[in-house]
Amino acid sequence: MRDTRESRLLLVLLIAVAFALITVDIRGGEDSPVDGARRAAATVFGPIEDGVSTAVDPIGNAISAVRASGSRHDRLAALEKENAELKASLGSGDRNRSRVRQLDKMLKSAAGGQYGIKGAEVIAIGAAQGFSWTVTIDIGSNDGITRDMTVLNGDGLVGRVTTVGPNTATVLLASDPDFTVGTRMEATDELGFASGQGDRPLRVELLNGKAKVKAGDRLVTFGSQADKPFVPGVPVGVVSRVDPSGGDLTRTVYVKPYVAFTQLDIVGVVVQPPRKDPRDTVLPDKPKPTPRPTVTVTVTPGANEPGDGADGQQEQ
Repeated sequence: MRDTRESRLLLVLLIAVAFALITVDIRGGEDSPVDGARRAAATVFGPIEDGVSTAVDPIGNAISAVRASGSRHDRLAALEKENAELKASLGSGDRNRSRVRQLDKMLKSAAGGQYGIKGAEVIAIGAAQGFSWTVTIDIGSNDGITRDMTVLNGDGLVGRVTTVGPNTATVLLASDPDFTVGTRMEATDELGFASGQGDRPLRVELLNGKAKVKAGDRLVTFGSQADKPFVPGVPVGVVSRVDPSGGDLTRTVYVKPYVAFTQLDIVGVVVQPPRKDPRDTVLPDKPKPTPRPTVTVTVTPGANEPGDGADGQQEQ
């Protein structure tokens, strides 16, 4: 259509009529005079709209699928994160259960020896260089810790406190070559001095060169004057080897310590010594010997002798 004055007037007229019809339709509500025309238009154009909608739906569905895929991806990522957190939680739970067992064992040992202890966690180890075997614990002077206090765990003697800060303390381990502690043999009461040898067994010099000792015998701490640095009765270890006696004034034995010094976690510092020497009461129960099965063979006299027919054949 050419852009003429008549065409512009027609356009203006059509717009005016359209506004008039819209106004009438709105004011008429359900009784609108154009309602019949609307229904007729719906009858005519409805199938066309439905066809267009059907043609467009796959595209809409694809867009929705992409959006849903994104949400599913986000959900999957969230589930993977939850699984990772759950696994971490389970791992943490295993560790916590292990620490609870350590603490429970230590408290039972402290109760057996009547030691007043303050629990601590090992938070650092000594420098790798040199021959120093030390660890740092997370309690110090603010917690009542002082120098030369005995340190133990549920297995036995760990060491002694050497340096104290406000919130931490350094413990010299019993495995350190500069470490020495007085010991008492179980049952025989033979006295000696145990020294650390790093990752090797403790070396113990018994004061009695003729002391009767054998592998499997056990030792505890003898104790120090005023219970510092060592309280009595703390398990030390088990004799693993005995040097032959050569007529010396002392006798040397080698002791496997109860404590695994490379696996320390929960320890206790003895802040209150026992009222009396617990002696051997803190030592663990001795393992019961494993019974060896015996086999008894019973032989019946005369069985399967030649000519007795035991093989199922008769003599001809």
